[in-house]
Amino acid sequence: MGRFWIRATLVVVTLLALFAPFAVAQPASTPAPAAAELSSAEAAAVACANPKPKSAPKVDKPLYERLLPIVLLLVVIAVVLTRLPKVELGHSKEFLRRRRLNWLVLGLTYAFLYMARYNLNQYKFVGGLTEAEFGSIFGWGSAVYGVAFLLNGPLTDRWGGRTTILLAAGGAAITNLVMGYAVYTGSTFFGSGFKTMLVLYCANMYFQSFGAVSIVKVNGSWFHLRERGTFGGIFGILISLGLFFAYDGGKMITDALPKQLEWLFFIPAGILVLFFVGCVLFVRDSPSKAGLTDFDLGDASTPDDGKKESAVQVIIRMLKHPVILTIALIELCSGFLRQAILQWGRDFSSGIGLGDSFVITNWGVVSCIAGITGGIFAGAISDHIFGSRRGPVSAVLYALMLAGTIVIIPMLWTSNPGLIPWVIAFMSMAIIGVHGMLSGAASADFGGRKNTGVAVGIIDGFVYAGSMIQSFVYGAYLPEKLIVCPDATTRKNPAATDIDNWMIWPYAMIPVALVGFVLALRVWNARARPKSG
Repeated sequence: MGRFWIRATLVVVTLLALFAPFAVAQPASTPAPAAAELSSAEAAAVACANPKPKSAPKVDKPLYERLLPIVLLLVVIAVVLTRLPKVELGHSKEFLRRRRLNWLVLGLTYAFLYMARYNLNQYKFVGGLTEAEFGSIFGWGSAVYGVAFLLNGPLTDRWGGRTTILLAAGGAAITNLVMGYAVYTGSTFFGSGFKTMLVLYCANMYFQSFGAVSIVKVNGSWFHLRERGTFGGIFGILISLGLFFAYDGGKMITDALPKQLEWLFFIPAGILVLFFVGCVLFVRDSPSKAGLTDFDLGDASTPDDGKKESAVQVIIRMLKHPVILTIALIELCSGFLRQAILQWGRDFSSGIGLGDSFVITNWGVVSCIAGITGGIFAGAISDHIFGSRRGPVSAVLYALMLAGTIVIIPMLWTSNPGLIPWVIAFMSMAIIGVHGMLSGAASADFGGRKNTGVAVGIIDGFVYAGSMIQSFVYGAYLPEKLIVCPDATTRKNPAATDIDNWMIWPYAMIPVALVGFVLALRVWNARARPKSG
């Protein structure tokens, strides 16, 4: 009976994915014939011929409106932390207290690495980069991030997560300082402003690639297999906090200093310097290095047979592991979908006329809350309903993600498309939950203590392969928000207000979400088991 329902679900979602584009009703209103007949070039010429409209004076929101999203975020975090499910394994209070300190400093460092990574999106959003430039820079940065795992995963296993999180924080701080300096002075170290940001951002992403490997490596020695679903949920919280710092924190910076965009890079760099010091003082690789006793983790690393393998041997063995390879392919889809939402969701909503909605104006807080709820939902269900299996909850979340991408299309043509940003937030919740489950928990489960770095490296490498693909696709095909006129002034691009030019955003996600859902069903029963001696 179970197989019947799985097959039935597959048939339904496949039909929906195939026929949704053809089931779309015509819009209630169409553009005037004269406007509709204009080509993009002609519309741009008309826009440039008209005087540049004066910007409307900025109206400050009332204090309560500015504080409401932050209050909501604090309430969600407080509720989640007090309601986290507990797995009793007999840990002492001293152990739990020391693990909490280790986890807090390490986790916040990781969250601020996100701020120092996604500040580029806010820089694009306020006009520092065109959409095409951003797509190229983020695409090549994602490629560097993914390929770097082949080196940085084994290095993390060899050096330990504490050392490599210091490399991540220190390297990202330095590269962000240099990017800020380039923006401040207009320096072109590599021939042009675009090439300068491209090279510096790729360097930033190399150091950033140590972050996820380090955090999973360290916590793989502090969390038992049965606790890692909750750990995967907390991993999702950290990702979500990073999104808040990057998007809403970045927006606060540009709102306060609209003519000093270099602070988008200087402020994250300064914060990372502080957390670099915090990691030196408080983070330790394992309980034994913090003066406590190590324990059996119950994962694929126990018992330790003492055999040594080269990094290449470990990578080949991991890629031959059917579950790890399937998880990596699922995460390739996750990388495409997650960044499609996070990097282009605001642009899509603004392009279809919903840029002033609560979700979009508070993108960081909403993404953060969505990620927290998705991560904790996934972790709790994985550990307490599915017996620490990561596949079932990933399949459920992928089904929700797929449903969201399909539902958006007919909603565009309804009389009330205002719910679309909330659907996007719902999709964000689902895909961040999947990413936390698989990169944060399953990688440690199946990699084991000795090979966590390589396992995370392989899986996150696939994540950023997906990220790279979406960046090049959307950067090439989504319309630019601004056009540059012959007199070097800028105007709003008329093509960016045509809904048809934004349809590739949901269309491209549907087949990717469908593939991810099918692959997640294939690891429904997968569970890591301790190795026998």
